Amino acid sequence: MLTRRLLPALAATLLPGLAQAQALPGRRRTQDPDVTMPEPGRRAWADQVPVIRYGIMGGENEADRLGRFEGYRALIERTFGVPTRLFPASDYAGVMQGLSAKQLELAALGPSGYAGAWMDTDGGIEPLTIVQQGDGSISYVSVLVVRADSGITSLEQMRGRSLAWADPNSTSGYLIPRFQLRQLGIGVESGQYFGRTGFAGGHEQGVVAVLQRQYDGAVTHASTLGDPAQGYSRGNLRAMVDKGMLRMSDVRIVWTSEPIMNGPLAVRTDLPADFKRDMQTFQLALVKSHPDIARQIARGDTLGAVEARHEDYALFVEMRREEAAARRRRS
Repeated sequence: MLTRRLLPALAATLLPGLAQAQALPGRRRTQDPDVTMPEPGRRAWADQVPVIRYGIMGGENEADRLGRFEGYRALIERTFGVPTRLFPASDYAGVMQGLSAKQLELAALGPSGYAGAWMDTDGGIEPLTIVQQGDGSISYVSVLVVRADSGITSLEQMRGRSLAWADPNSTSGYLIPRFQLRQLGIGVESGQYFGRTGFAGGHEQGVVAVLQRQYDGAVTHASTLGDPAQGYSRGNLRAMVDKGMLRMSDVRIVWTSEPIMNGPLAVRTDLPADFKRDMQTFQLALVKSHPDIARQIARGDTLGAVEARHEDYALFVEMRREEAAARRRRS
């Protein structure tokens, strides 16, 4: 079980007041007047980075991921004159392994995925930027959804029911709900509080499994900003609504986590400093020059991004270490 020494740090990380970009002083951010898109042209670092390979996490079908990121990929290629390739993984672990094997240069990761990849590479990756939502916040939430016609209207009524986790490396679909449910005194292992738990294979898959009555509930991510009837302003629910895969009237949210820090765009630490700086500036300036592309990859409204640092995710490293220790004790 996660240790009590983590609770003060968790509260400081997840409290709504600290989930704002304004709580990160001294960081470069999109709103800074000197943040502009890098001038087009091949860079000196291109000799060391002849191809930019960008990993895309799972949780959404491959065709949709490639479609959302195609404009972004082409813009990177045009800006820096370096071939840019997209690598969509079937699950979160695929991207983490790609970074560890130095088969990827960049990837947008969730907090738990970043923490896991940082551990797997012995500190061989670092964060560049954190996406800001439309209201300036840098957080999202985990939500537990059930079918609207299930008769389940509260977390208490999930006792004895089946629950789908999204992916073992997902923050909102595994790490955070497990942690916060434990703090409520709820056993999260299969057969404890929930009658059965399992992995759906991603966020979309988990919600689809609920709609198809394969599970009673599933955890996924949402912004809680904007119109609830449209799945809020961004996140998996909004993306599924936009694609015609979900009507919010068909599901009910019965539990919502505390705010979670958005995950970073991460890069390998062994790459040239100028490359990392160029990619960070590119990401910070993206919404100013290409708002449609920025919205596509953010899966919703965004004000841009803010500079990220490893310290923003140190708690998630500790949480993953504790989760791994708990698995070893169970085995």
